[in-house]
Amino acid sequence: MRRIGVVVNPIAGMGGRVGLKGTDGKVDEARDRGAEPHAPERARAALDALAEADPDVELLVYGGVMGEDAARDAGFDPVVVGEPEGERSGTGETTAAEARAAETSAADTRAAVRAFVDRDVDLILFVGGDGTAVDVAETLDDFDSEIPILGVPAGVKIYSSVFAVRPREAGIVAATFTDVETGEVNDVDEDAYRAQEVSTELRAIAKTPVAEERQASKQTGGGTVETLAEGVAEEVQSGVTYVLGPGGTVGAIKANLGFEGTPLGVDVYRDGEVIVRDGGASAIESALGDRNVVVVSPIGGQGFVFGRGNQQISPAVIRRSEVEIVATRAKLDGLDVLRVDTGDPDLDENLRGWHRVRVGRYERRLVKIE
Repeated sequence: MRRIGVVVNPIAGMGGRVGLKGTDGKVDEARDRGAEPHAPERARAALDALAEADPDVELLVYGGVMGEDAARDAGFDPVVVGEPEGERSGTGETTAAEARAAETSAADTRAAVRAFVDRDVDLILFVGGDGTAVDVAETLDDFDSEIPILGVPAGVKIYSSVFAVRPREAGIVAATFTDVETGEVNDVDEDAYRAQEVSTELRAIAKTPVAEERQASKQTGGGTVETLAEGVAEEVQSGVTYVLGPGGTVGAIKANLGFEGTPLGVDVYRDGEVIVRDGGASAIESALGDRNVVVVSPIGGQGFVFGRGNQQISPAVIRRSEVEIVATRAKLDGLDVLRVDTGDPDLDENLRGWHRVRVGRYERRLVKIE
């Protein structure tokens, strides 16, 4: 039986509809403008979908508006692992959602996550925005925990890749996911955001379910190629042979590995050394080891991964290797699909389908090869 910890930030998103572009430090002003909590409603939508997908799931929740209320409304009989400080102090007697929500804090969210870690849940499903995601992920870091997290979007700004695209999808993914990957937890300075300046900051990384229904990370500004290249370089393993294709994106990876690559050629790298520079198909194949990874980037505007400009990476090389596709977000945004033309129809058919393309230091997108 899957065990899921649920925590709701009930004030998340209150500033959005009243024009405050966020709620951090602005709860009283949002209330003065007539804002009402909507995170509890989004929590209920996610938990309704969760109940439909897996009615036998065990829920562990934080008390009152921070998870318990929505869980009971969705038909669950949850295990309550703690209560918000305001309700423990006896000031939360009112049943008005707005008043009760105002008594919660980031400290309550972090306390809930600590309780979930103690009880070894399979997933933490949180409801909020990027600030809530930071609270959850940083608390897990404090405990060196790799419990996966999934966000139900309820904040004004959602720049992290650990969120589902909508509340119902969050509930479905929570019930059905089978694998996890690394996701980025980003945040924005809300004061700068209100001044029409958007600058994201990577605050944490966390395990999160693999699912098409998860949103991509929204990063702005330069450095996308550089951070992507750093991410690949960080994951290079000893004993593995890397076949590095041509182009600027893969060239940045080569630079991160400490050598000047061949801009229009294919280089082979293993254990800190370039063992083939600007190699042809036979030289590349001869250099392969027990485990091999081909790193390529699609051609902008065309989408070809193999068969245009990198024919040195032959079908024989591809068949003996894992394939990692890398691309900037801007390049993928201009492509409907990816394509292959290896000269081997059977191999082309095997390569078709959905692939995870690295677009950031940790983030990947699912893109189809046709």
